[in-house]
Amino acid sequence: MTYHPKSEFMRVMMTRGYLADCTDYQALDAALVKGVVPAYIGYDATAASLHVGHLLNIMMLRWLQKTGHKPITLMGGGTTKVGDPSFRAEERPLLTNEKIDENIAGLKKVFGRYLDYSDAPTGAIMLNNAEWLDNLNYLEFLRDIGRHFSVNRMLSFESVKSRLDREQSLSFLEFNYMILQAYDFLEINRRYGCLLQMGGSDQWGNIVNGIDLTRRVLDHEIYGLTSPLLATSDGKKMGKSAGGAVWLNGDMLSPYEFWQFWRNTTDADVGRFLKLYTELAVEECDRLGALSGSEINAAKIILANEVTSLLHGAEAAAAAEATAREVFENGGVGEDLPTVTVSVDEIGEGIGIVQLFVRAGLAGSGKDAKRLILEGGAKLNDEIVTDAGLRIGAGHLADPLKLTAGKKRHALVVLD
Repeated sequence: MTYHPKSEFMRVMMTRGYLADCTDYQALDAALVKGVVPAYIGYDATAASLHVGHLLNIMMLRWLQKTGHKPITLMGGGTTKVGDPSFRAEERPLLTNEKIDENIAGLKKVFGRYLDYSDAPTGAIMLNNAEWLDNLNYLEFLRDIGRHFSVNRMLSFESVKSRLDREQSLSFLEFNYMILQAYDFLEINRRYGCLLQMGGSDQWGNIVNGIDLTRRVLDHEIYGLTSPLLATSDGKKMGKSAGGAVWLNGDMLSPYEFWQFWRNTTDADVGRFLKLYTELAVEECDRLGALSGSEINAAKIILANEVTSLLHGAEAAAAAEATAREVFENGGVGEDLPTVTVSVDEIGEGIGIVQLFVRAGLAGSGKDAKRLILEGGAKLNDEIVTDAGLRIGAGHLADPLKLTAGKKRHALVVLD
């Protein structure tokens, strides 16, 4: 598409690779030039932390604010009780109200690192859709809102079709999710003048529903903008590592492990990730991404430092780099490495090496750990582990033990 945007926000979205689709490029661009545009992204509270998969959309909100507009972070206190069925093989487990509130408290920690929640005209606001969903009158909702939805059209959405094509059950509860999400957009427009909803491209159908509903009920013109669903160049889903999800909360994943995730980026992804996840100039991102050989490793360190500084602060990024250098270049044991603590009682006659690799997050399961050992990718104090049945006794832990998976992932085991 050869559209040349006039607004700074749309220029950033297009030049840095954030834009997959938009419901009306020119009208949205004109609104962005005219004045402050409030825009929201919704986050369901299904876990106590967001993960790297959410980071692209958080960066979109950050750029929105940096270019003079107003970000709205919508916590799905209400919709989490239903669960988004988009492109899922099965229904989400239902959570209690207490668990949802606990998760929302965890999510709030991250947003303050990226957005300014001040009283300024562009100050971010955080909303919870339980505010308008919890006390809905079902009959009134059916009459006033439900009548605007065509079941035929809802069945045509890819997220629903993919479930039905595989003959997997889609409950009425989940089917209602898209109506609730559309209603969110209507309410945020009505209450806060929100003109734009953003999300991953899997949310396109839900966003369009909200735009149609708001036009029908309020006769307001609003817009949708989606980002590409990211996978790494080797086809892996963004935000997953061998140890599980790459969480954004420091108490669920240490700043060092977060830094290491970015340091381990595949060469082919460096330039693209610099544009999406840092604020370095596009030209610099392209220059760094085009490096090769040992020079691309320096670019990966810049990527890791920039992304970690945004989330955990410059000091945490510097400490992570120093730890990595100590571990990799000097063969030492860095202080910031993720640590597994074991007690004497727990060890007893010895604790299995496979169990330690799993507990350290260096393997996703016992099966993964055994495969790692079989392939020669597991080390104990820099020596290759050849026996998956190896047991570690208390005597081995007079000093911390260093576990290594592959060339770049490390952890310590210490005795409590």
